[in-house]
Parts: sequence; C-alpha cells; structure tokens
Amino acid sequence: MDGTAQEFSTKAEELVDKYARLVYQLAYARTRSKEAAEDIFQDVFLKLVSKRPVFDNEEHEKAWFCRVTVNCANSYWRNPFRRKTQSLDETEAGKLSAPGPEEDSEGLNACLDRLSPELRTIVHLYYYEGYSSPEIAALLGKGESAVRMALMRARRQLRNFLEEGGNPCV
Repeated sequence: MDGTAQEFSTKAEELVDKYARLVYQLAYARTRSKEAAEDIFQDVFLKLVSKRPVFDNEEHEKAWFCRVTVNCANSYWRNPFRRKTQSLDETEAGKLSAPGPEEDSEGLNACLDRLSPELRTIVHLYYYEGYSSPEIAALLGKGESAVRMALMRARRQLRNFLEEGGNPCV
C-alpha cells in the first residue's frame, strides 16, 4: 500500500469512528429498522471509500455524511424488493442496540415510529443533530418553508399521539 492509500485508510478509519453514531441514528430514524440501518450504514462508508471525497472543513464533512445517509435511505425505500417483503418480527425492529440512540421513553419512541420516514428524518436532524431549518433544507434539497412546515406537522402529530391518553403510541 502506497503512502497516499495508507493515509486515506487512516483518515477513513477516523471518519468511521467520528460519524458512525450519526450515520446509524439517521438511518434508523429514517427506516425504524435495525437491519436496514445497518445496511445503510455499510453503504455510506462504502461510498466514502469508493468516492474518496475531499472535505473543506468539519461542517462540510458532517453535511456529506448526512446527505449520503439520506440518499442511501431513500434508495432503501425505492427498492422494489423492500416493498414486497416485511420483517418477520416487526416488534424487534423497534428495539435498538448500540450504536443506536440513547434510550428514549418508550412512548416517545413508539410515537416516532408512527411518523412518516420523511418527518422522522427532519425531526432527527433538527432535535438530535442540531441542524437549523435552513441547514436541513440544504441537506435534503427542500425549501426552508417545507422543512418548517414538516417540523410543525411532526410536532402536531406527536402532540396528538401523546394526548390520546394512556400509552397511545404502542
């Protein structure tokens, strides 16, 4: 292995360590499936190795990982095989182990499962990754007003789910 390949290999390992949690959590937020999130995780880091992008700064680096993760998740949803099959045990899809998100309340996690993949993605980027509406719009290729409207819609749906009484989201 020459010096350049070895340098990239070392840098790629650092990037995997740095962005593993972000990529996995975003993929899981989009799919709500541990297996799909793991597949998307692998796809993202395979793209890193095959494309060898050059990043201007840390913000560009993080945005690249978010954008590629969302694109891979979108490809997952477009896959015709995925549309014709379902998980054998859908109850296991809601349970998550490392490197997944910190344990949320069961009710909130169940409510998030009821949101559409697009709304879950926007909620995750806004609340868990700390992106602003304009940043999310740029990452997802949407208008700022569309992102704000999606956040408003997600909040309203979550509030309705939680106000239904008892343990409404399970």
